[in-house]
This record gives sequence, C-alpha cells and structure tokens, in this order.
Amino acid sequence: MTQPSNDSTAIERDEMAFDVVIVGGGPSGLTAAIRLRQENPDLSVCLLEKGSEIGAHIVSGAVLEPRTLEELFPDWKERGAPLKTPVSDEKLLYLTKKSALPIPALHMLMPQMDNRGNYVISLGELCRWLGEQAEALGVEIYPGFSGADLFIEDGKVCGVITGDMGINRDGQHKPDFTPGMILRAKQTILSEGARGSLSKKAMATFDLRKNAEPQTFGLGIKEVWEIPAENHRPGFVQHSFGWPLDTHTYGGAFLYHFGENLVAYGFITALDYRNPWLSPFEEMQRTKQHPAFKPHFEGGRRIIYGARAISEGGIQSLPHPVFPGGVLTGDSAGFLNMPKIKGIHTSMKSGIIAADAVLEALKNEQPEADSYMDRLRSSWLWQELYAARNIRPSFSRWGMIGGALYSGIDSMIFRGRAPWTLHHPHADNATLLPADKAPKIDYPKADGKLTFNRPESVFLSNISHDEDQPVHLQVAKMDVWKEVNLGRFAAPESRYCPAGVYETLAQDGEEEQLVINAQNCVHCKSCDIKDPEQNINWCTPEGASGPNYPVGM
Repeated sequence: MTQPSNDSTAIERDEMAFDVVIVGGGPSGLTAAIRLRQENPDLSVCLLEKGSEIGAHIVSGAVLEPRTLEELFPDWKERGAPLKTPVSDEKLLYLTKKSALPIPALHMLMPQMDNRGNYVISLGELCRWLGEQAEALGVEIYPGFSGADLFIEDGKVCGVITGDMGINRDGQHKPDFTPGMILRAKQTILSEGARGSLSKKAMATFDLRKNAEPQTFGLGIKEVWEIPAENHRPGFVQHSFGWPLDTHTYGGAFLYHFGENLVAYGFITALDYRNPWLSPFEEMQRTKQHPAFKPHFEGGRRIIYGARAISEGGIQSLPHPVFPGGVLTGDSAGFLNMPKIKGIHTSMKSGIIAADAVLEALKNEQPEADSYMDRLRSSWLWQELYAARNIRPSFSRWGMIGGALYSGIDSMIFRGRAPWTLHHPHADNATLLPADKAPKIDYPKADGKLTFNRPESVFLSNISHDEDQPVHLQVAKMDVWKEVNLGRFAAPESRYCPAGVYETLAQDGEEEQLVINAQNCVHCKSCDIKDPEQNINWCTPEGASGPNYPVGM
C-alpha cells in the first residue's frame, strides 16, 4: 500500500505522458479504451489494472445483455467474443424456509428480469477478450499497476500516480523499493468499479456528490462450482428473494449454469441492512441448503470463491461524472441497473459515452469533458436507469413484501414512468441498530461439503499479498472503533467482511483489540462502505496484490 505524494521532492518519480489514462481494466475501462482508439488511432491511451492480469479480480459467471457489445463491435461473433451460452430457461423464486414459490408470468410482472436474448458468460474471459481487442488497436495496458493517487496540478487532474512497490509495514523502503510513476494525461478516465479509491477522492476533492442522493451498495459474494455433466443445464438462470433475509433487508441469490459444467452461485446483501449480527457470508452459505438450490451442487466441487461490492442506488445516486481533467464511468459512478441485476452492458455504454465526450474535449482543448452529461441524458442508458429508479428505494421504504408489490405495479402499470421519484434517505453506514437492540442470528455450522467457513473459502481466492507491506485497511481512530464499533455494535466488521479480515481478540484479561488480517482481503470494499463512523479507509495495496481468479472460467 502506498500513500504517494504529489510533492515531487518527497520521492523522485519518473514520468510518462499520454493523451488519456484509464484506471481499471473492467468492462467500462476497456470499452472506453477501445472506443478512443477506434475513433482516433493516433491517440495515446494507457490503461492501468491493479490485478496481476486483466480479469484477475473478476469472479466469473454473469449474465450479459449484448446490446453495448454490438455497438462496440457489430462483428463480435466473427471476432470470437466469448459469448457461448445463451440463456435457455429462467426462474424467479420467492423463498420461505422450506419452499420456493415461483413468480408467475415473470416477463410480464418483472420485465427487467427478462433474460431472453442474453448470454451466461465468464466475465473474466470477456474482459480478457476486450483487452486483446484494445491491445490490437494500440492501447497500452499495464496489469499489476495500481492507481494509488490522483496527480493534481493547479486544481486539475493531470493523470495518476502508480503505487510504490517494496515498502514494509514500518513504512521503510526495502532493498527492492521501486517508486511509482507519474502518468500524465490530458484526460483521465476512472473505471475502478464500486467504491474505487481514486473515484472516492475525486468525488470529495471536486464535490461531485453535491446534488446526489447517498449511494447504496450491495455486497455480492460468489462461488463457482464444477458439477457432473449429467446435472449441467447450460443457460439455466435462477434468481430468488425472501428467505433467509429478514423483511427489512434487500437481497437474494442467483445461480447460472454456464461454460463446461460450471455453475456460478452467488448472494447479494444490501449494505443498508440493520441487524449488526447479520453475516452476508453466512446468509449466502445457508441459502445453498434450500431445496431450490441444493440439487444444483450435488456431486460437484467448489473451485472459486470471491466477493465484490456493487452500486445499487441508480440514477438518484449518480454523482456529477465530470471533474477538471477527467470523468467517472461504470460502477465507479454507479451505472448499474439493480432491478435487472446487471451492470456490464450499462458500464460498457457509459465507457462509450465517456470516450466520445473525452474525444470532443481533446479536440477542442477543453479542460473538462462537458458534453459527457448531455450525452448521457440523451442515451438509452439514461432512459433505462430512469425507468428503474423507483424499484430499489421501494424496498428500503416498504420492506421486502411491500417493495416487491410496488415493483410489480411500477413495472406493469407505470412501465417505469411513474410521476414521482422515490429517494434514498441515508447512507449504508447509518442504518445499524445497537447490538443489544437486535436479535442475534444462529447460523448453522459449515459441513465442509456444501457449506464452508471463511478461511477455506478465502483459500480458493488464490490471494497474493506481501504480508510485510503496509496494511492497506486503515483505521483512523482506534478509540472510535472501541467506543462505536465494539461498544455499540459488537464489532460488525467481523461479520460483514466476507474474508475474515477483521477479528477482535483479548489476551490476559485485557480489553478486546482489533486485529486486521489484511493478507486475507479480497478487495470487496465493504468495510470502507459499511463502517458506522467511516473510520475504516480502504487504500490501494501493491500492484498485483489481492485475489487471482482463474480468468478462463
């Protein structure tokens, strides 16, 4: 982890100059890079990816609506894009503890969930393919390099500083210390995903959230299983809501059959939940035991585990996406359609629009890509997010049953054009009840066959962190943690973290202390989001650190 300084006298840094620097090798960043070079082959474009390779930080198994891919590459089939499994069948279920009630007339009641014409894909494989297309167009891609800080001069972002490598826990330089570089850019595109650290700084520095409602997030925890061929149903998609979550907590499970006998299973828990005893990891594990899910894993073995936050707030929570010298794209801003449970096609579309706005700014030598917002508002992306705007906040307002009923009315009667807009009343960190006011949850013990504990799950993430590097999870005030987190909420970070990073230990009768196992971190960002006093700050670790998910699965 590095906290680089813009003071060049602090550390001597080499510099490289580009027309555009992009931070993040996910769908939006890669799409923006491709669009830039498609439209102007003479433009110098650099893309940074903190993972060890493109796709290394992406857990596979997703449903893709190919709309934006067709805009980017009308000949994507001829180019060999890895869309191999069309959706063949789908179910939406309301779960009780022992039964599953199918939602009839799914496509009429919940048109957002209609997956006809979509594909079940490996997102890591798609990103690797997009990376190949970008490199073929002349984009310079640097995996294993983190964007550790914005490079700001005269009130304008003029690029990014990559992370310093080779610093020990005491902040001293190791013999192999390598200072990060300044990557100068006329325009910088931030495409880091939800709660990106540079995006967070840009929003704070330039007050980009001034007119936005609080962003709300979900924690998605995912497993990939390999199952017997006779049990595989290529293209089968299943979503559920209801049990095991309480009626005030938004979320649910998903399951996709794809690839060569693979099943992607996951669970999303909205991080505005109230009960501090809730563990999203345990909710995900016990849902596998439900009769609607358990048969899909029979005879199989779990091969991948990972987690990531997603932005759920929708159009009400979008920050102003333009700052002096750059723009926000993808889930860095929050371009995800939560009712669809999809953000790939929307992120890619925001990447195209951002690239077009940046091209115009460069052509006219403007410091800001002012046309970005106008281009967004005139696009199908804005229309889609506007139509979906009331679904997510309806669950916060009326709970699981009320939100589901409202969603049906909004979809069938108003078709997303209701003459009102529901609002997000609070940030996710402001919702916890005191621990003594909330019921404890008795989670079943893992059986090691279908359900598992966190340590053996994290092992499947293939995490690589130098244990001697500085802890990249920073607690600003330990006395605040003791008073608020421990005293009032019984250390909720020990339960919401899906990787067992946070523990409380007491030795020899002393007060409980917080132990941070930073080497376990899967980069989900939940602690940065959910901490009650925003006292935990997720910083960028050394490049190539973190999970290494198999890209081709």
